[in-house]
Amino acid sequence: MKQSLPSEFSRYFIAVLPPSPVYEEIFSMKNYFREKYNSKASLNSPPHITLHMPFLWKEKKENDLVNSLDVFAKGKEQFNIELLGFGAFPPQVIFISVKENEQLNQLQYQFQKFCKTELNLFNAQYKDQPFHPHVTLAFRDLKKPMFVSAWNEFKEKSFSSSFVLEKITLLKHNGKHWQSFHHSHF
Repeated sequence: MKQSLPSEFSRYFIAVLPPSPVYEEIFSMKNYFREKYNSKASLNSPPHITLHMPFLWKEKKENDLVNSLDVFAKGKEQFNIELLGFGAFPPQVIFISVKENEQLNQLQYQFQKFCKTELNLFNAQYKDQPFHPHVTLAFRDLKKPMFVSAWNEFKEKSFSSSFVLEKITLLKHNGKHWQSFHHSHF
């Protein structure tokens, strides 16, 4: 059972969203997982690479959050992100892999540090796991038998795409799904 939020708080997270046409291509793959493997939870958010896990923030301080993200992003150098193949976190998660990218690793490290010092946010990593950039296609509602079938289909499949990272996106939960709320451009 989901716990309700105090009314003055909303849920947010910060991510890299691929631009068109990469966005639409990944979104169609998420739909494929819904149709073939009955996994639709990933459709609750746009295709993305998480930079900061979901967190609570007072809505009345939303402008402070937006302004801080703009300050962080301003003047950052744009760089290329390459998506290459598929990966999994058994027994439920299948994703598109992000090719090793030192600029992305540095951005996430700087951003995590910024979130701690400037925003007082400390949950940038999942269960203290190292940053592992990826784009989730199916996760928590992918049943274990379906995971096996889906992974057998995708583990040898090829996929390659790339895009220029030129902004980070603040997403806000509307009670049902995540929506892009603000883009902070480099």
